[in-house]
Amino acid sequence: MLLYLSGAYGALYFLATLLMVTYKSQVFSYPPGHLVLDLTLLFLLGILEAARLYFGTKGNLTEAEVPLAASLVLTVAGTLLCVYFLLWQTLVLWADSVLSATLLTLHSLEAVLQVVAIAAFIS
Repeated sequence: MLLYLSGAYGALYFLATLLMVTYKSQVFSYPPGHLVLDLTLLFLLGILEAARLYFGTKGNLTEAEVPLAASLVLTVAGTLLCVYFLLWQTLVLWADSVLSATLLTLHSLEAVLQVVAIAAFIS
């Protein structure tokens, strides 16, 4: 259930952040090199989220440790990118902070549940 919620929220996060980066590049003075970096990292986050959700779902359905471990590694990578968008991107709006904090919360819950599931599948 949490993976479905995370998938829906991940799509919303990607679209909202893409729209906000577009807005910030039009309204504020956004350095071109930083715009390319922010967009590249956003698309990387979108790809990581899709792969993470695929492996997480596959690992849960088949009760296999390897896909869940891969999903856990991708969760850590996605969390680092989310922290970038929360703290270190060129311009951080209030909406960026709220969206990123919510995504970090989902990632934290999923990481805990993935570790518990891996432990249960191993024993």
